[in-house]
Order: sequence, then C-alpha cells, then structure tokens
Amino acid sequence: MKKVLFTVLFFTGLLLTAEAQQIADNAIGIRIGDNDGFGTEVNYQRAIGGNNRLEFGLGWRSNSDLNAFKLTGLYQWVWNIDGGFNWYAGVGGGVGSIDFDRDFPENPDNETFIFVAGDVGIEYNFDIPLMISLDFRPEIGFGDYRDDLGFDIGLGLRYQF
Repeated sequence: MKKVLFTVLFFTGLLLTAEAQQIADNAIGIRIGDNDGFGTEVNYQRAIGGNNRLEFGLGWRSNSDLNAFKLTGLYQWVWNIDGGFNWYAGVGGGVGSIDFDRDFPENPDNETFIFVAGDVGIEYNFDIPLMISLDFRPEIGFGDYRDDLGFDIGLGLRYQF
C-alpha cells in the first residue's frame, strides 16, 4: 500500500511541475506500426488548449486475404522534456471493420469491432514544421476477430501547421 501511495504522489508531483510546451495547432501525417494487420495510418492532431490535443487516425490494410479499416480517436496530454523533445500520454478508442476475401474456419466472413486504447510516446519537433514520434499503443478489442489485448508500436511523421 505504501508503494502505491508513493507512486501516486510521485506522478501527481511530476504532473504539477511539468512545463507546458507550445504545441502546433494542427499536424497531419502518417503513422507506421503493426497491430493485427493495421500497419499504415493517416493521422491528424488538433491542439485543444494548453498542452492537450486530440489525435485521429484512419488505418487500413488490403491484401489477397482481407480488406480492413480502423478509425481511432485519442485524447492526449503533452509535456516538454527539453527543447523540441516532448512526451505524451493519452486514452481513447475507436471502431473498425474486417472483410475476409476467403473463408477461414476460425473467423467469420466479415466483422465490425470496437476497441479502447491507451497511448504513450515521445516526439521531437524540428525547427522546420516537421515532427517525428515513437509511441506505444495498447488496445483492447471487442468482437470475434479482435477480442483480446493487442500491442502496437508506431513511428509517426507529421507536418505541423
């Protein structure tokens, strides 16, 4: 119990003393990761005041076995580490659809699913309007195909405006 209380107080103190970094009003780009076949994502971020932002993504995959898409929405808190380096954490969720082109005995022909997600990462803002990020996004899916915990590590490249 003492360890839990200490951990909560430590992170509360860290959050209260963290410096806010001026983040871009908008950023658009791509995020490349891999979680159950959703490797590429078109990504948009919108600042909503201070050091908070919304992130939206559309991921897709198409090959000879399946066609799929996934819409993701996240609320993120951003903290400055040093100079152009920031770290961020967020929560959110989304919806997706998978359409199998051929029959698999263990999966239905198509499925719509929902999921909840967390997000933690680090980013660097260059002097030009370019940002690169590396993040970790655990997702819990609800559906026949996506009914488990999935882990996604992604590399993002975004233009800021």
